[in-house]
Amino acid sequence: MLKRIIQACFLIVGGTLGIVLIPWLLPMIHADDIALINNPYVTAILGAIIFYLITFWAVEYVVNIMKWLEEQLVKAPITDIVFGSIGLLVGLLAAYIIGSALNAIQFPILNTVAPILLTLLFGYLGFQVGFKKRDEFLSLFSKAGKRKIQDSEQELEEQNRKMKILDTSVIIDGRIADICQTGFLEGVIVIPQFVLAELQHIADSSDALKRNRGRRGLDILNRIQKELSIKVEMYEGDFEDIQEVDSKLVKLAKISNGVVVTNDFNLNKVCEFQGVPVLNINDLANAVKPVVLPGEEMSVQVIKDGKEQNQGIAYLDDGTMIVVEGGRDYIGKRIDVLVTSVLQTSAGRMIFAKPKLLEKAL
Repeated sequence: MLKRIIQACFLIVGGTLGIVLIPWLLPMIHADDIALINNPYVTAILGAIIFYLITFWAVEYVVNIMKWLEEQLVKAPITDIVFGSIGLLVGLLAAYIIGSALNAIQFPILNTVAPILLTLLFGYLGFQVGFKKRDEFLSLFSKAGKRKIQDSEQELEEQNRKMKILDTSVIIDGRIADICQTGFLEGVIVIPQFVLAELQHIADSSDALKRNRGRRGLDILNRIQKELSIKVEMYEGDFEDIQEVDSKLVKLAKISNGVVVTNDFNLNKVCEFQGVPVLNINDLANAVKPVVLPGEEMSVQVIKDGKEQNQGIAYLDDGTMIVVEGGRDYIGKRIDVLVTSVLQTSAGRMIFAKPKLLEKAL
């Protein structure tokens, strides 16, 4: 959409310059006697065609500049923009008044150059004064008004810092609702529209497992919004130039100073690499699990064999997997084991152990 708008602007500018400049250039190339070219409609079309061809080279640069300006304006506090704009308008008005007064002086160079210099000078000074003196201008209205605006800005900045942006995996997981209910997750919960669209797509899948996961995610969102006291907001925007949902989440977190909440190991690593704050609920779950140290004894039930030879697999009540060396012979039995080592990662925790009977035999 932005490309189309820029191309349309190029066409308008090209048509206008064609009407103004082409008749002036025709005498230089001795073509002013050609009636077909020396026509306002023809020159407008020629100028528009020339500038349209230029867009194939320049449109990407203009689009990148526009998006950069958009990001900078989104990040800038509203008071800086408002008072800077007011100062700019006042400066331009002063330049216009002084320039009109100078027009009374019949001096060609002064009448041509002075308005341009005055516009640049007073426009710059007006913007700088409005931007740097914004706090003093606020105090002219009232101290209460100034305090209220500052408090609103601080509240907005604090709110932006506390925005928790949920990804698809953490919604489907379901534990986020219980975490919000306990009060461990504060601030505003943000549900992007593109995440909701992905959930709806999963819920409409022909695969039964995916369909159930998608519907579970939608149920979790309804629970968070209707049953819990935490504030929930929808983000209606989208990033049309980005296809992947994870990349859109990272982009949204950057421009809003928000925090991505996920249990996706790969998204966690991408956020860390790009300097985006991230909360992984698997890290929280691992942090609250009972601490197990090498040498401790526990009773487990071996339920299946492991990947390696003679290994057995058991699980704790919280789902932690225990790899029992030499435990294959004890499948289906409850035995006492001794912990040998613990492997802790963002993807989960794994405990390695060996049967206590073997320890006694040694």
